[in-house]
Amino acid sequence: MLQEFQQHIKAKFPFLLQGKCLLTISGGIDSVVLAHLCKASRINFSLSHCNFHLRGEESDQDEVFVKNLAEQLQVEVFTQSFQTELYAKDHQLSTQLAARELRYRWFEELAEKYHFNYILTAHHANDSLETYLINTTRGTGLNGLTGIPQQNGKTVRPLLPFSREEIQQYAKEQKIEWREDSSNASDKYVRNKIRHHVIPQLTEENPNLLQSFQQTQQNLQDAANLLEDYTTILFSRLVEEINGKYFLNVQDVKQTPHTKAVLFQLLNSFGFTEWNDVYNLLEAQTGKQVFSKTHRLIRDREVLILSAIKDQEDQLIKIEENQDEIKWDHKQLSLENVNEMGAFSQNIAYLPAQKIKFPLTLRKWQAGDRFQPFGMKGKKKLSDFLKDEKLSPLEKENTWVLISDEKIAWVVGYRTDNRFKIEPNTTTILKLTLTYEK
Repeated sequence: MLQEFQQHIKAKFPFLLQGKCLLTISGGIDSVVLAHLCKASRINFSLSHCNFHLRGEESDQDEVFVKNLAEQLQVEVFTQSFQTELYAKDHQLSTQLAARELRYRWFEELAEKYHFNYILTAHHANDSLETYLINTTRGTGLNGLTGIPQQNGKTVRPLLPFSREEIQQYAKEQKIEWREDSSNASDKYVRNKIRHHVIPQLTEENPNLLQSFQQTQQNLQDAANLLEDYTTILFSRLVEEINGKYFLNVQDVKQTPHTKAVLFQLLNSFGFTEWNDVYNLLEAQTGKQVFSKTHRLIRDREVLILSAIKDQEDQLIKIEENQDEIKWDHKQLSLENVNEMGAFSQNIAYLPAQKIKFPLTLRKWQAGDRFQPFGMKGKKKLSDFLKDEKLSPLEKENTWVLISDEKIAWVVGYRTDNRFKIEPNTTTILKLTLTYEK
């Protein structure tokens, strides 16, 4: 197995031979064998072990074993203890999900702090088959059927081509010691049920089950790669990016064959799960929206607009008297003092310098805001003004105001306040010019 492992590393992951690796180890046979293989292959690695305190003294003995193994292999070891059950309760997670979240967060912290190039895990072919069966029972798309990826960012899984049987045989031949996790014998977890009961029965039907699965997995991965290439072409044709937002023309999407599948391919990487709601946006009225944890998709007239969900706290931007420009939210505001007014547009405002009190404040408009639109005598609710301007929900949401001395001087990009109009005796004029980043 060592020779096959080294050939696999040379063919698929030659960068591991030059990089600095963090090998995640439980003390079980898979990760211990991976550590021995990496040592024999002269890969530069350190060990990292999580003590989740889920099996009492057994968990502590695992930690001791890993420290002794590190000394035997003459490599550095990092250990960390977690109050896993408390974390799971506080975050309303299953114990397994809590442990996964804790360990991968810690691995990333170690990689960043100590400059590890790669994180190695000991997943093997049987793990990938189990993941495939779990995803199948829960319902999944093509990506869920391709098994565990060999590499995902910094995380590399060099044992994926090898079976559990091959790993066990190598451990016996090399007289390698490891720790047995008693929880692996329990049917409490879905993965164990599949491992103990489903796969043995499938293997009776097909003794070459694992090899057949690996071929199927390769076929599915080829199909996934082809679909990804097609999605890239569709994205360039159907989606336009402007100022960090993505715009999809509704009619263009509807005219594309297999519309629902196309929407899924275009948007699944943004975390959406309610796909019927996403699809229904194609027939929805302006203002209808669907959220994922990270993004929002909103129907705005004849387009769907995809944008990242930002911090909901009000953003206040202060402008000091000596500043001549300010950049924010893909916009730029230039300030200059002039003697007379020039060209007019919605994106240019002229304010009397003697009436301006610095610092100025830029913020998004708020419910209850009132101002006196230029040319009018009385005040008006800003919400009514925006409604009269026939702005879309997204345009309203992204409307900013410029404040001077707690008064709205300019609804940015739309209208100045009549209280800040230029008088015949105005000597110095503050010219404000709004531009948008491409």
